[in-house]
Amino acid sequence: MKKLLIAAAFALAAMAGASPAWADHSGDVAQGFTPVEFAVLPDGVRYPEGIAADPATGDIYVGTFDFGPNSNALLRFSRNGKLIAQKDLGSAPLLGLAFGPDGKVYFLNTGSLTGTQSKVQRIAASFTASTPIEDVAVVPSIGAPGPRTVGNPDGSSDLITFGSAGAPAPNGMVFDASGNLYFSDSFQGAIFRIAHAAACSGCSVTTFAHDPLLATAGFPPFGANGLAFGTDNSTMFIANTGDNRVLKMDMASAQISVFAESVHGADGLLFDKSTGLLWVAANQADELVALNANGRPVLKVGDFEGIGHDGAPRGFLFPASMVIQDGFMYVTNLALPLTAAVGDEPEEDVTRWNVVRLRIGRH
Repeated sequence: MKKLLIAAAFALAAMAGASPAWADHSGDVAQGFTPVEFAVLPDGVRYPEGIAADPATGDIYVGTFDFGPNSNALLRFSRNGKLIAQKDLGSAPLLGLAFGPDGKVYFLNTGSLTGTQSKVQRIAASFTASTPIEDVAVVPSIGAPGPRTVGNPDGSSDLITFGSAGAPAPNGMVFDASGNLYFSDSFQGAIFRIAHAAACSGCSVTTFAHDPLLATAGFPPFGANGLAFGTDNSTMFIANTGDNRVLKMDMASAQISVFAESVHGADGLLFDKSTGLLWVAANQADELVALNANGRPVLKVGDFEGIGHDGAPRGFLFPASMVIQDGFMYVTNLALPLTAAVGDEPEEDVTRWNVVRLRIGRH
């Protein structure tokens, strides 16, 4: 585990221009950034990816990204890590989760990856195994964005052309303060918008941005991924996993630029308003990275610490998504093997999957 210095934590607060809740508790800082197991998924349930929290009850919701037959589920855990409910969702893998302004859990169903339709769906926060699912919208098929020109140090340039038949792959999701829902599409290189999503069903989906910076030719082969708003709704941050980047988009003009480079496998994003820091799940580095207002990494937290006696990862292994609730940050360990070779990834040794948490403040 990477050691955290107390001085570095206070420097972090100064650079962020804010006084975080844990700034006066130096003992919490030294202890608090150590990820510990919060919950183990039930037998036969694998690959936790999306995560959300109910701010009223503290319940934690987790969705799975599994390609096995009838293998995916939406799980609800209590604030103590006890499984309250499991909603089986069949073969379509799930990606982003969000807790909506209507008190329902929204999730992105990537059915197009298994031969059906990709959809935005929702379910009551107090769901049980028999609670019905509501279809919010079908993800449109718009194809890949245009080519991207990339400059080289010698003055030459390369042209990246993206395949035109990318399947709809909705991935990250965020609500703005007005209840409009935005979600990314990793294969189509797009950001979509549903106006006032809680007030409609069979909702209209509009293309908010369709840009070459939102696509990737890299690895893992997911472009636009996690989404987060900054201190207000004027700027959206967007992870591009395959490009190892975090982007930012001006919401007034939809102009996109690079905010941070070399975040290895940038996946889920989380903006912490108490510190002004943007947290990034670096899924290929098995760590979380905190970026300041200039896109500079000011803190890296966690590491892979092996497989525990329960068969689940210790620390981080392919961290995918995060949520903050009651002074803790909860993180899903996707632990998904990505290569065809056998024996070269620690993810292959995982037999149980988990969610971990770390204390980020005293409330």
